[in-house]
Amino acid sequence: MSYQTIIIIILVYLGINILVYFIQEFFIFKPEKLSEDFEFKYEFPFEELNFTISEKEKINGLRFFTEEKEKHGVVIYFHGNTRSIKGWAKYSRDFTNHGYDVIMIDYRGFGKSKGKRSETAMKKDAQHVYNKMKFELKYPENKIIIYGRSLGSGFAAKLASSNRPKMLILDAPYYSLSQLTNRFLPFLPVSILLRFKVRTDQWLKYCRCPIFIIHGTKDSLIPMSSSVRLAKTAPLNTHLVPIYGGGHNDLPSFPEYHRALKDILLDQYDHFDKQIFGDMGFNA
Repeated sequence: MSYQTIIIIILVYLGINILVYFIQEFFIFKPEKLSEDFEFKYEFPFEELNFTISEKEKINGLRFFTEEKEKHGVVIYFHGNTRSIKGWAKYSRDFTNHGYDVIMIDYRGFGKSKGKRSETAMKKDAQHVYNKMKFELKYPENKIIIYGRSLGSGFAAKLASSNRPKMLILDAPYYSLSQLTNRFLPFLPVSILLRFKVRTDQWLKYCRCPIFIIHGTKDSLIPMSSSVRLAKTAPLNTHLVPIYGGGHNDLPSFPEYHRALKDILLDQYDHFDKQIFGDMGFNA
């Protein structure tokens, strides 16, 4: 191989690294943007909320109200990396049907939320919303559940590690974004290039509440092994709940998912078969 060829290969490789660094948000976040005058319409009770971070930073959210007579608290729901709360709202029924209000928020650049995205800023947004729930909307901390779906699992884990919620529920979580991205770009120094590392693994071990991890065994995007590894970082307070045959986006179509979620929400999860954990390489 000639000297010139080696130089060209090096330059091309460096070019790919630079390109990945600057366009990574395009691959990580797939937002649906909504106009300021967009009106949310649902057949179940809700209200629109706006959390002002600064003059140019605003987090838009929805609060869905349970119609159950016995009210258990609130679920703060962090959705995945696509769409907006307009599309995620239907999943609020999984919680309101069991006595929980639900707060769903859009990340910066999603829906009506505004502000420049960064991992630090998004973590601060989550804490800001948590504080509002606790101090202004008067939900006792021991009645706050944090739920993170896919991308949202990292921010949910960070929030739970910095507070004392009733519990943390992770749905198809990743070990860390750098570990996940490395599966698709193994030839690049992902740990250096990635501006959004979102270390779910790092934060989970500092959570002082019960942790439930729900994951489909046939998830091809974020494999089940990610959740098994996460469970091992906090083995004393983590329950791993496999949904057999479940993929990444179809867990709500499985009755087992709804049964497990109901048991978790109603504090009836002690019956989970611990042999399952041993079979999957994790001893509860």
